[in-house]
Amino acid sequence: MSAADAERLTPDGVFELLSNHRRRMVLYYLRTRGEAVGIQELATEIASMENDVTAEELTSQQRKRVYVSLYQTHLPKMAEMNTIEYDKDAGEVRLAARADDIDDHLTTESDPSYPWRFHYLVLAVTGTAALALLTVNAPGFGALPTPILAVGIGVAFVGSAVGQYWHERTATEEIPVELSQYDR
Repeated sequence: MSAADAERLTPDGVFELLSNHRRRMVLYYLRTRGEAVGIQELATEIASMENDVTAEELTSQQRKRVYVSLYQTHLPKMAEMNTIEYDKDAGEVRLAARADDIDDHLTTESDPSYPWRFHYLVLAVTGTAALALLTVNAPGFGALPTPILAVGIGVAFVGSAVGQYWHERTATEEIPVELSQYDR
């Protein structure tokens, strides 16, 4: 694959990258860890998933088979496509920003997410309209002190931000079907 192809990350390139279960597992594991990991750790975790055993139960042959394929084939290919940062000398791997471009191909979102942008837009328009009505002494707004309305609007925004944070923090992502059924 040429450097131009790596820059574009075409759908064909994405599907080629995702065509191998070990590469999908690398992306999944790195995404769940959220930090750089050593190649040994990565190989151990993938071998453990593939063989459906704990890391302690792995044989050296099971671990080595995965390590060699990652080191020689899969990690260089993924680095070439700029989906991971692969430091052979340090023996570390981490997700690259480009990996976000292919996350949509790993999982599907069955339920539409809450429209937070629209939520905040409604809050802003409602708060601005209420302040404008208060300013012109509209009926029903003249008796309301400006600081009380301002605090109420602020509380609505803070409450929404806390609600959004809680919603996103508690959302669970299912293991992609591609990782539960791999070709052997």
